[in-house]
Amino acid sequence: MKSILDTSSSRNVENARQLRCGRHLLDLSFPRVMGILNVTPDSFSDGGQHVALDDALRHAERMLAEGAAMIDVGGESTRPGATPVSPQEELDRVAPVVEVLVRELDALVSVDTSCPTVIREASELGAGMINDVRALEREGALLAAVGSGLPVCLMHRQGEPQDMQQSPTYQRPIEEEVADYLARRIAECEAAGLRRNRLLVDPGFGFGKTVEHNLRLLKYMESLQSLELPLLVGMSRKSMIGKVLGRPVEERLSGGLALAAMAVERGANILRVHDVAATVDAVNMAWAVLQEGCEPPLNKEFDA
Repeated sequence: MKSILDTSSSRNVENARQLRCGRHLLDLSFPRVMGILNVTPDSFSDGGQHVALDDALRHAERMLAEGAAMIDVGGESTRPGATPVSPQEELDRVAPVVEVLVRELDALVSVDTSCPTVIREASELGAGMINDVRALEREGALLAAVGSGLPVCLMHRQGEPQDMQQSPTYQRPIEEEVADYLARRIAECEAAGLRRNRLLVDPGFGFGKTVEHNLRLLKYMESLQSLELPLLVGMSRKSMIGKVLGRPVEERLSGGLALAAMAVERGANILRVHDVAATVDAVNMAWAVLQEGCEPPLNKEFDA
């Protein structure tokens, strides 16, 4: 494998692209930050904090001002052990938030969902991206995604939230398992009519993986560039930080910033995070080193 610095210039050329997200264009020629907005009572880090519509709006507004290129709205917790919610309950949580973020902030909104009903309704309300931890495997989700016309992020996981952290095991190195799974899902999506230029991939840190799996996956994450698709990464405040550093959720920022910088170095195009302002600085600093310069564009700008 070539070193990271050997491939940075070619990676910059390969990833210089505009991703059509509804009526927005997202510039992925440099790494972007995605702000997390959970409108759930039980998410592992911020459950219940943004359930009220006005609270959600203000938090999204704050993250955009801090440099987030998009807001990822989720109405179903997928933390380990989480209880599933009905499609109607998820829709009731998500739809008003998507609508107000689009109307009031003209935000590029990603919707974190596996539910066909939510995919369809969110696209009608002006969402610009679908972010699915189940990689469109739920019945009807792939058809709904094709019909939405939106880009979709396919994530690797092993198992479901209820059982995914019960002794996850793999027969081969984790990065190979992840790459093969995502390649299969990409092929199935293309066969169903979801064009490749509408796809992104996420290695799924923390979804059916031990701490050792997560650490190795990040170490060798550059190998996922063989899929030739934009790479979205979410490690913010996750238990891998807590277990390595012995830190509770509210004290994991420093560890998360280290992981974000390493992810940028290994080819991440989008960083999904809770702490936007600090991560924007970390991402921009890592990118400046890789580019040997500090000229814009950087994450302080939003491409409408």
